[in-house]
Amino acid sequence: MPLPWLDPVDTHFPDISLALDDPNGLLAVGGDLSPERLLAAYSNGIFPWFEEGQPILWWSPDPRMVLFLEDLRISKSLQKALNKSPYKVTMDTAFAQVMACCAEPRGDSPGTWITDEMRAAYIQLFEDGHAHSVEVWCEERLVGGLYGIAIGQLFFGESMFSFESNTSKIALVNLVKQLHQWNYKLIDCQVSSEHLETLGAIEISRDEFAEQLRELLPQQGMAGPWHLLVNAER
Repeated sequence: MPLPWLDPVDTHFPDISLALDDPNGLLAVGGDLSPERLLAAYSNGIFPWFEEGQPILWWSPDPRMVLFLEDLRISKSLQKALNKSPYKVTMDTAFAQVMACCAEPRGDSPGTWITDEMRAAYIQLFEDGHAHSVEVWCEERLVGGLYGIAIGQLFFGESMFSFESNTSKIALVNLVKQLHQWNYKLIDCQVSSEHLETLGAIEISRDEFAEQLRELLPQQGMAGPWHLLVNAER
């Protein structure tokens, strides 16, 4: 069955049950990365992922990797790193820089899916108050972090990076602790990774993930720049 091409104006998406089995979760093609379309996508369990030169591809895989906040697993070695950490952790103070670091080539892969178009779209979401970042600093140098989208009481994780050992994990642990204080329940991790499994993330079915969306998205989240909210609580 051919993939549906999205209308350039209408932000409606096909039902996620129509996503392909192979490649797993591919649902639709085209459209744009406007804030309205991106928010509609996440609210329906869909996210964009494509490489330079490709049309925009939209995905809703089955199963879905998620992290329930109460299931966060901190190993002895990570706890030791947290206890002795020389790092400072902030939120929403260097969003564009975090995205740039996440976009740097890794390992044997020379390219990145975080294209200039993608970066511009998520920076706009950040400026609109929907996207957020966590930064890990060693003095004045950014050495780890992550970013994603918050809707209701659910955080949709997009990417993370680590320039020093454990710094992406330190960012995630601090995010989980802060979200837990704000009554968030779940972090969407999108697809399976051993890195996230070590921290307690699990796979659930797409139907179960859709049920989590229906429960958590209508709940009140935290509006405004997160660094201001965190500072106000101290």
